[in-house]
Amino acid sequence: MAGNTVTRADLCEAVYQKVGLSRTESAQLVERVLQEITDCLEKGETVKLSSFGSFIVRSKGQRIGRNPKTGEEVPIAPRRVMVFKPSNILKARINGLVVEGEEEE
Repeated sequence: MAGNTVTRADLCEAVYQKVGLSRTESAQLVERVLQEITDCLEKGETVKLSSFGSFIVRSKGQRIGRNPKTGEEVPIAPRRVMVFKPSNILKARINGLVVEGEEEE
């Protein structure tokens, strides 16, 4: 599985296969969940998904950067960035560890 990319279509297909909704309903469900997460992040809210992780919006102030080709200093405008912080459960699963209270699949 290393190197593979999971797309929206893949997520929709997984919902279709595992939940039993129609393909159209599965696609709508995935889109609604992603839209809700996007809307919350756009408002600056933290999105926390238990046993998965948190999506956090942080504000970065203006700073001086450097053009690597010319060495010229360039101001970098203030901006908001999104950070994902995985839960300890997700970290353990990625590393092949069994978390207490969870069964192996």
